[in-house]
Amino acid sequence: MLDCDYMTRYMGVMNKLDAKTRSQILHLLCEGQSIRAITRITGVSKNTVAKLLSDAGAICAEFQDDALRNVASKRVQVDEIWSFTYAKQKNVAAAKAAPEGAGDTWTWTAIDADSKLAISWLVGGRDSEYAMAFMDDLAKRLANRVQLTSDGHKAYLEAVEGAFGADVDYAMLVKLYGTAPDAAKGRYSPAECIGARKTRIEGNPDPKHVSTSFAERQNLTMRMHMRRFTRLTNGFSKKVEQHANAVALHFMYYNFVRIHKTPRMTPAMAAGVTGKLWEVSDIVALIEAKEAEKPAVRGPYKKRQISN
Repeated sequence: MLDCDYMTRYMGVMNKLDAKTRSQILHLLCEGQSIRAITRITGVSKNTVAKLLSDAGAICAEFQDDALRNVASKRVQVDEIWSFTYAKQKNVAAAKAAPEGAGDTWTWTAIDADSKLAISWLVGGRDSEYAMAFMDDLAKRLANRVQLTSDGHKAYLEAVEGAFGADVDYAMLVKLYGTAPDAAKGRYSPAECIGARKTRIEGNPDPKHVSTSFAERQNLTMRMHMRRFTRLTNGFSKKVEQHANAVALHFMYYNFVRIHKTPRMTPAMAAGVTGKLWEVSDIVALIEAKEAEKPAVRGPYKKRQISN
């Protein structure tokens, strides 16, 4: 029989996808296709697609961690978007073999109101600890004082103060909701927004720009471009690491590849982070460059060994 060590490395070489196929798969992922749908379209196995997503997400997170620095923003909006991993929070206790991180999964996002650049994001819980980590990261990426707007989530109060101190013009936009007129039609009918209250927290924020509209629109973009954020489906993430990798890949595509209709260029170009229009093939090039950094296998492959 064949030596197992040899077969593992041999099959790894044979199953390596070419750059064109990788680009196609990543493009489909970024446009909201599920892993199983991509498997049917391309003929590539589910595990291979999942492995590519994991590798691409990790590399995109590392690249953007370095690239999104000293961002010269004027107005920043932050928000959180809900999803879940493995099972909804109420079902985790009864779920079989639920992994660590199962249940409610929140993605914190910060967007530049002018360039529409996603400056910072964080996947995790919605408590004060995550709020402080998110705000600390955002503050380190900004080159100057900004006007910051959040919703009424109380965790922001301490987090913003700890990260920015007095060096920020910060306001909260608290939306007021009432019962929707058609609430009796179905359980998924949203509550009706009957007004909003703008509250100055720190500095001197301009009331005309106290808004979270762009951050909320970005939440819709995430739900449309990532299958695992789609409501009422079985496309949710099974592990929180997969979820975080998908988010990192999405923001790489959103920031560097996808042309935004308002600035008529990518957000990264509008913010001065890059001077070129990226393509998905450039993301693949990052993956291949990372693979080239891995140390080569020492010595020749073992030859086939035959036993009686």
